[in-house]
Amino acid sequence: MDINFSDDFLVKGKFSIKKSSTSYKGKLTKEEGEKLLILEKVKLRELQERLYSDDSKSLLVVLQAMDAAGKDSMIEHVFGGVNPQGCNVVSFKTPSSREYSHDFLWRHYLALPKKGMIGIFNRSHYESVLVCKVHPEYNLNEKTWKSVKDFDEKFWENRYESIRNFEKHLTENGTTIVKIFLHVSKDEQKKRLLDRINEQEKNWKFSAADLPERALFDKYMDCYETAINETSKDYAPWFVLPADDKWFARVAAIQIIIDALEKMNLKYPKLSEEDKAGLEEAKKQLESE
Repeated sequence: MDINFSDDFLVKGKFSIKKSSTSYKGKLTKEEGEKLLILEKVKLRELQERLYSDDSKSLLVVLQAMDAAGKDSMIEHVFGGVNPQGCNVVSFKTPSSREYSHDFLWRHYLALPKKGMIGIFNRSHYESVLVCKVHPEYNLNEKTWKSVKDFDEKFWENRYESIRNFEKHLTENGTTIVKIFLHVSKDEQKKRLLDRINEQEKNWKFSAADLPERALFDKYMDCYETAINETSKDYAPWFVLPADDKWFARVAAIQIIIDALEKMNLKYPKLSEEDKAGLEEAKKQLESE
């Protein structure tokens, strides 16, 4: 099955969220997609082992989406086969009082993957130009600003610049960044929220707070479009994946992640002649027992 969607959803040039499909899946069937995902997970496991053993680079996967778009299940299905020792997932909620006492990027620095690791941000530093742009009053918790009137065009330009500089610094120091936006339609989001209410085993996933945010869906789409256009760079690209079909989004995502790892040209460590001689000596000792 020679199918690769990695390049299809890379943001190139001016991005329009209204022109971006939420339901595209090519000619792939769900059954084919699920089989392909299994094969790709084997590749991802091998590449993760190489990344871990190479220990000179890291991968940061940023996942952003509206509520019920499938971030949690994407992490489960895409990364379910990797070695947990080489992978770290961080879910960013509302900042704590301690986190608000620092700049908006501080807590994200603390969560970055060390060399040899894959780090996954479930939501991320982009919340500062998404939910905090839809609700600018949230920024007052940083205590630096006196009024929502302070959050003018210049303020947001500075935020985007801070994010670009943050990501460029990371990439210049060995971290490859892959940013994925799971693009779900408003109708599909409604269906999934209703499923959380109607299916007892999913009740725990539903939050009444989801409804006020859903009412701001169009505002969020505008913020996503602006953020993606401001921050999709060669060193930290955005990929916008159709997410109405979860199985398809997972296949596309894992291929993007695999491609990013393959471009690192990862190598298993080479032993010196002295180390090889040591291995031979160890082998002789073990075999002579």
